[in-house]
Amino acid sequence: MLEVNNDTFRANVRPSGLTMVDFSATWCPPCKVLKPIIQELDESYGDMLSVLMVDTDESPELAGEFGVMSNPTVILFHNGEPVEKLVGLRPKTVYETMLARYM
Repeated sequence: MLEVNNDTFRANVRPSGLTMVDFSATWCPPCKVLKPIIQELDESYGDMLSVLMVDTDESPELAGEFGVMSNPTVILFHNGEPVEKLVGLRPKTVYETMLARYM
């Protein structure tokens, strides 16, 4: 899992394959619950998935660009393009199902 910001985001979204981006904030309780789930997915999928973290307080431009209005928001990129967005905390199985659609 890699923390990125406005300057490093584009260079870390995979041009081919899957990138999951967790838009969150340090003060957000649901974000704290989601973080270990995202870490588990990162470990489980290994090289098949790149996982990025964006702090919406530090990178509000990125949040605005991708329509992030609430924390946490997870956006899945396939071949460099956003394909799915999940707003709010969801069970791990929901993220796994989303990933399976693109693998």
